[in-house]
Amino acid sequence: MQSQATDAELRAALQLRQAHQSGQPCAPVRTLLADNDLDSAYRVQQLNSQYWQEQGRRLVGRKIGLTSKVVQTQLGVDQPDFGALFADMAIAEGEDIPITAVLQPKIEAEVALVLEQDLAMEQPTLADLLRATAFALPALEVVGSRVANWDIRIVDTVADNASSGLYVLGGKPTLLSQVDLKLCGMTLSRRGEPVSTGAGVACLGHPLSAALWLAKTMVRHGQPLRAGDTILTGALGPMVPVQAGDVFDCEISGLGSVRASFGTN
Repeated sequence: MQSQATDAELRAALQLRQAHQSGQPCAPVRTLLADNDLDSAYRVQQLNSQYWQEQGRRLVGRKIGLTSKVVQTQLGVDQPDFGALFADMAIAEGEDIPITAVLQPKIEAEVALVLEQDLAMEQPTLADLLRATAFALPALEVVGSRVANWDIRIVDTVADNASSGLYVLGGKPTLLSQVDLKLCGMTLSRRGEPVSTGAGVACLGHPLSAALWLAKTMVRHGQPLRAGDTILTGALGPMVPVQAGDVFDCEISGLGSVRASFGTN
């Protein structure tokens, strides 16, 4: 992961960045990268993460993707992936999201964790994670793809910052001791009609298992999770395509609710 980027990786990073800046999806970057070369794909992701931070964007946490075994099988992988969260990706509840803000948007409901301690130790354990977590929140993640028609394989989504877009957090923090995240049920509704359901167990067996995987992985990558970081732990149910004017309400048992609304332009 620390080796110098190749010309192909530099081209892939630029291609994705230009798609983001122009609002025009690009061709898959897997044509530039070796099949299933996750190290190469993460180097592309890191190139753009560094670029954005140099442009003034603030890193505030990480998102976990591919926590569903079904989706892992579809993409031919046996583990989740991760991407960076920036401060300008956080949308306040009640604030309309422009429909053009995310390319090819889809929405999914998740459990978010907010840390109050670093997780920089070698081989962090579940106990370390529990001690380091300040609270949990219900969250809606608006995922998107800079790759045209969501024509992605694993290297495409990893390089594309784990198909990240925007996210909305609920405003009622809950201590981990007050909720069973494994068994918490989730309902996502569009204007009162349920469109996705699930539970904590759908997220790698337990949202905390996903978060622990991330903590260990980020230590290995030399970028450990830090106090104040927000972690989006992964989808609790199927993601849903978003259209202009949509309003989504998510209810997660034990955590409360969160809403995301989309403008018409």
